[in-house]
Amino acid sequence: MPARKRGDVLTSEDGNQYQDNLKRLFDTDEFEAIETLVIQLFGLVGGHLGGATEALLANDATIAHDLIARDSMVDELYHKIQRFAYQVLLTHVPGEASMRYLISILRIIPELERSGDLAEHIASRALRGITPELTPRIRGIIAQMGQIGVKMWRLTADDFADHLTTHLDTVESLDDELDDLQVALIAELASGAVSIPVTIELALIARFYERFGDHAVNLGRVLSGLWGRE
Repeated sequence: MPARKRGDVLTSEDGNQYQDNLKRLFDTDEFEAIETLVIQLFGLVGGHLGGATEALLANDATIAHDLIARDSMVDELYHKIQRFAYQVLLTHVPGEASMRYLISILRIIPELERSGDLAEHIASRALRGITPELTPRIRGIIAQMGQIGVKMWRLTADDFADHLTTHLDTVESLDDELDDLQVALIAELASGAVSIPVTIELALIARFYERFGDHAVNLGRVLSGLWGRE
């Protein structure tokens, strides 16, 4: 039988066998531990985005400082998972399911870490005195971007924890909405609604939210391959 190429669809028999092997992985301490740590990382990053939006809109320096300080928790957990995954790869003889899972984890966690950085970047803007200049329309757009970003993250985290890709289409649709909001915010800034320094900061913030959405989509697509739905 020729080797299956990237993008080939699993047959029913192959798919069922892969799913059975994948389920058995989580009966082992190593893979259960990795799973738990990644779920924790999803939770940290999603919480940081919601908090960053709140800090920015409320002009709350306390929340912003706390989120910036806690970004190190994301970095530490990322490196812990990375070391653990490499250790398992080096000390076990992996089958197809375990190899696919570990490689997927090593693709997932950089997306999570970068998304945590984006949340930290948004929180840091709450310390730059830009909030009082926000017009009601700009505030509304930022609030919507924050809500959509958190929703995308929650749906993607649910798919990881449930070993499904139920929400991928919804996440991709929400990403389109986020892109539209970015365009709307840039158009509002182009009208001269705020000062040039604040315009520059808000253009960056719009980009941070847009990139956050892209990371959620990327994660969903990796999960599609991991759970055997490609």
